[in-house]
Amino acid sequence: MSTQPLRRYTPEEYLALESAADYKSEYLNGHIYAMAGATPVHTRMLSSTVRALGNALDPGPCSVYPSELRVRVEETGLYTYPDIAVVCQDEQFSKIGGLDTLLNPILLIEILSDSTERYDRGAKFQHYQKIPSLQEYVLISQNKPLIESYLRQHTDDQWMLTIANGLETTILLKSVGVALSLADVYRRVSFPPELTISDR
Repeated sequence: MSTQPLRRYTPEEYLALESAADYKSEYLNGHIYAMAGATPVHTRMLSSTVRALGNALDPGPCSVYPSELRVRVEETGLYTYPDIAVVCQDEQFSKIGGLDTLLNPILLIEILSDSTERYDRGAKFQHYQKIPSLQEYVLISQNKPLIESYLRQHTDDQWMLTIANGLETTILLKSVGVALSLADVYRRVSFPPELTISDR
């Protein structure tokens, strides 16, 4: 019994479907992948982070975009929706079918979930590294007050990791010159008590 090959879509077809869809999808190599919906905690953290960054960067040349803005990695062909994208000065967009897709973010932020963490740390980061304008990639944990920043080192294209752990700490996002307070990011977020040996 023969099987039918999976349908492959052009970017134009993907964007036409995306404009009419009730949910967001990624696109890569002709295939469309539905993205999971956000939890209330994820949405709260996203709003808090966008607010903190926007307040810190206003009225400068940088714009902060939440997850509704699509980003394209030109070298690999990935279309995706980072939780937060920051672009400064000369914004570049690809326009297909009247839809704008950002090409040149300077900073990308993902809020990790159990279902996306492996992808965000692995394959997705590998795609993001192909964006020439990208200077910093930030991962925010949902499970505890922990933020990781990967800063591009232009001498050898390596990425330097900085970690901030605890609500009393801040992390300097060097790409945009903002000291981000973890207390602001995790505002109104509760964490379960840590397990002790006797709880196991």
